[in-house]
Formats: sequence, C-alpha cells, structure tokens
Amino acid sequence: MPELNLVEAVNAALAFEMAADENVVVLGEDVGVNGGVFRATVGLQERFGEQRVLDTPLAEALIAGLSVGMASQGLRPVAEIQFMGFIYPTVDQMLNHASRLRNRTRGRLTCPMVLRAPYGGGIHAPEHHSESYESMFAHIPGLRVVIPSSPARAYGLLLAAIRDPDPVVFLEPKRIYRLMKQEVEDNGASLPLDTCYTLREGTDVTLVSWGAMLHETQQAADQLEAEGVGAEVIDVACLKPIDTRTILDSVAKTGRCVIVHEAARTSGLGAEIAAQIAEHGLMNLYAPVQRVTGYDTVMPLYRLEGYYLPGVERIVTAVRQVMEFS
Repeated sequence: MPELNLVEAVNAALAFEMAADENVVVLGEDVGVNGGVFRATVGLQERFGEQRVLDTPLAEALIAGLSVGMASQGLRPVAEIQFMGFIYPTVDQMLNHASRLRNRTRGRLTCPMVLRAPYGGGIHAPEHHSESYESMFAHIPGLRVVIPSSPARAYGLLLAAIRDPDPVVFLEPKRIYRLMKQEVEDNGASLPLDTCYTLREGTDVTLVSWGAMLHETQQAADQLEAEGVGAEVIDVACLKPIDTRTILDSVAKTGRCVIVHEAARTSGLGAEIAAQIAEHGLMNLYAPVQRVTGYDTVMPLYRLEGYYLPGVERIVTAVRQVMEFS
C-alpha cells in the first residue's frame, strides 16, 4: 500500500474518479500544464486530455459559474481556486446558484460540483493567501463544507464529495499538504460525509478540531496524557452539516469541551459547536466550553504567524482551566 502525503492523496482521488467517471472534469487556473500551484493536479492533463483538465483565465467568478453550468447539464466539475484568499468572487455563484439549484428547480436539477481551495496559514505566505473563512460558506444553506485532516481522510472525503449530488466546498489545509505521509489504498473507497471522526478515546475532556489544527490538538492530547488527563479528540471533518451527535455523546462522557480552530474567534464554527452543546448538552457539562482560536484580526505576515495560530500550549492551558471545575 503506497504512502502518500495529503496533496498526493488529493491527486490520487481525482485521478481515480476521472478514470471511473468520464463526466468528472477538472478546471482552474494553472491546473493543467503546470499541475496546480501546489501540484495537486499534476499529470492529470497528460493522462485525461485538455477537454477534461481545463486551464482557465484568472477569473474565479467564471470558474464557479462555469462549474454550475456544467453540473446542471450532467457533468461533475471539480474546480480549483488557487488560494482561499481568491475565493470571494465565487460567493455570488455559490450562494445564488450552486446552493439553490435543487430548490429552485424543485429537484429537477442538482449541482454536483466541488469547489476546492487550499486554505489556512502556516506556510509563510503573503497577504490574501492564509485565510480561514470556512464559516462563511458553512452559513450558506445548500452547501456542504468539508475539511480533511490527513491523507487518508482527504482521499476518501474528496471521492465522496465528487460523487455527491449537491455542491461541496472542499478546503484543503495547505500547512499539512506535505507534513506527513500515510498509507492510502487507492481503491476508490469513499468516506461518509456529514460525520465526525473520533481519533482518540478519552474520559476527562473532549477536544474538537478540524483540518491542520488536528496536528497541534493531537500533540496537546499527548502532553495531557502525561499529566494524567485523558483527552478524547474529535475531527469534525464535515463542517456543514455538523455531526453534533458524535460531539454531544463525547461531551456526555467527559463533561468538558475545548474547541480548537485557526479561524478568527468571532462567529467561527467553534461558536456554533459551543451553542449546540449549550442547547442540547448543558446538563452534562462540568465546566464552560472553551475555545482556542485565531484572533479577530487579519492573519499577520509570517513573523507573527506562529503567534496567531493556536499552539499546543494554548490548547493545554485551556484544558487545565476546564479541569479546575469538578
């Protein structure tokens, strides 16, 4: 079984599904000849041809609009936006058309498209290259928002996203594109959407996170274990809709919860998860839910990037605070 990093797993999933379904097409800026700015689509145009791997103009609104049109006519487009910082021109198409096509046509048409984008900080990128605005898309009814945290998760979730009959925003945490390798069987097996994944069992506190921040969250769980605190780690994976049942069941067991994300604090997805716990699991809590997040400011340039991103010590400190309640 080959060992792949996350960007290689994305490439493998795209290649598998393009070979299995001739209606799957890939489009975006530099995805063909150059294989994408992060090389996620490398080799696909040589293998499947220019009719199925399309280099587009530098026009994100066009990329999204073209994808909606393709999807409405039976194709399954997978569109790449080079960085999440360039994704905002697509919002009109995703909000007004992709997300509403099923409702607008009373189910006669669906919109089976995937909008991929590298997102998040941690690679010393310039401005407009380090955003984490997943909550913006999660607020739009009719869209799924998926964020993988590992190569195997990226492979299985991307296959599921391409096969889904409705639009999916698939955000790839570029900080961990090449951070680790993992055995990934290239067999076309998808993973279920709308599901949280319990990565680690624990009895004292529930740590909830997604994407690249799972790396620091797992490290924090290791440190807490050395201190005698058993942390259960949950990978949200699909941020819209959220599998609140898995989170609530874990909180019912541990009585404490710390939510970790790199996006800005105000109106981040952590607030929604905390609200769900307060609404449906309040009587199971021993302590207030804590959030460890980015700050309510623009992601700084690389000298302050490490300060902005939640680190292991900030997570451990938050857990120590909730453990003071009994």
